[in-house]
Amino acid sequence: MSTATFVVAATSSEVLNVIAAFVGGLIIAGALIWAVQFGMRVRDRELPRPNPDEQPHLPDGGPVWEMREMREPDEVPHAEGKERLMPYELHPSGTRTGKDQHRRRWLPGSSGSFGSGGMGRV
Repeated sequence: MSTATFVVAATSSEVLNVIAAFVGGLIIAGALIWAVQFGMRVRDRELPRPNPDEQPHLPDGGPVWEMREMREPDEVPHAEGKERLMPYELHPSGTRTGKDQHRRRWLPGSSGSFGSGGMGRV
């Protein structure tokens, strides 16, 4: 190829597009390298992971099992002469342990819930 061909190729817009894409790729690659190095520096400043002997362990009595109990609602008291109750005027807990601890079961022939399409209570 002659020198004139290189001059024409160097001045065409296609070469400028290739150069711009290459420079853009270098910028993106540099940004990714910087981000990885920054993340490594941040990770080095964090506290070390706990050793296996510092990990939580089961209690001596074994695993704690789920406790089931029937709860009964605690009614919200009526505001006497006021527009509304403030949070500090309510009880600390919304429910309490019920006297009857037997689970209620659905009656045979009754629907499972409202709007289920069943026959309802017969």
